[in-house]
Amino acid sequence: MNFKLRKYMGPNFNEEKFLNAPNVLYEEVKTEGVAPDNYHAMSIYPEYFKIDGKWILAKESRMDGVVVINDNLELEVKEFRNLKMGDKVIVGRTEDASEGIYLHANGFSQIDYEKDIFAFRGERSRETSYTKDYEQLYELLKYEKENGYVVWVLGPAAVFSKGSRDAMAKLIEEGYVDALLGGNAVATHDLEAGMFNTALGQDIYTLEPKHNGHYHHLDLLNKARKASSIEKLIESENINSGIIHACVKNNVPIVLAGSIRDDGPLPIVISDVYKAQDMMRSHIKKATTVICLATQLHSIATGNMTPSYRVIDDKIRPIYFYSVDVSEFAVNKLRDRGSLEVTTIVTNIQDFLVKLKENLA
Repeated sequence: MNFKLRKYMGPNFNEEKFLNAPNVLYEEVKTEGVAPDNYHAMSIYPEYFKIDGKWILAKESRMDGVVVINDNLELEVKEFRNLKMGDKVIVGRTEDASEGIYLHANGFSQIDYEKDIFAFRGERSRETSYTKDYEQLYELLKYEKENGYVVWVLGPAAVFSKGSRDAMAKLIEEGYVDALLGGNAVATHDLEAGMFNTALGQDIYTLEPKHNGHYHHLDLLNKARKASSIEKLIESENINSGIIHACVKNNVPIVLAGSIRDDGPLPIVISDVYKAQDMMRSHIKKATTVICLATQLHSIATGNMTPSYRVIDDKIRPIYFYSVDVSEFAVNKLRDRGSLEVTTIVTNIQDFLVKLKENLA
């Protein structure tokens, strides 16, 4: 299978509705962090705004952000908290060009097979065949290794098994990972496995509970905080395996967002959630493929800041977004929160990662 990016077909701005559309309106921010009434909130899709008679695309979008016109008549999508006094925020709640705002949802549409009105198994579930999805993902990742920026979002289930932990580390070493996002738990238990060969005190291969194993992750956190960084911890404790070790060794950036339930946390964890969100978005702004594994909270957070497209060298290409979890509820929750272009795979994370490694590395 030879992978090809889905082509983007933009709007025909010579149509009458675009030619006759008014310039978009804006209002200035009068209170820092507060948008004007009737602000326009963004979706995941390409959106165009008519400014001085020209239709301009918001190049770096994010769901629920607002659009600011800068001094160069370029568009910047900001979170509410980042709005500054005097920012020119676009206003208007229509998306059909009538207010100088146009949402283009079908730019990457492909021809669908003719579908019956009534058919079995319309939703994706544990019974769904994912063979085609896997084959497409293999080819996509081979393409992205040379041409894209692949962001992975991991939950701790990825490190509870020796097979999946080793597989993910191998994918990092082989160049299929450009950034790793997650929380305190995934890194803590990965490094615990590097020191004690356990996760939450249980052997990651035999699943045998170790004596006083419930102390292992706490001991790891204490040693990490004493070392003051994960790099120094890896060196001082001679950790030579796992996901975090592979990231450090291969200079893959790691963003760990803190939560109210964290033990420790690790020195690398960003406890200010808004700083963490900004750091996450700095990688999502470069992402061409996003793969979320076994973490509902971090998957939804990432999905909310990931548009369906990326502009590279003035060309518009799709962002491929995958959500993988053993729970149907978890993968469908992401779609319910607005990430409508997500490809969902319901499967065991350990099996998923080993399958990828066997076909890629």
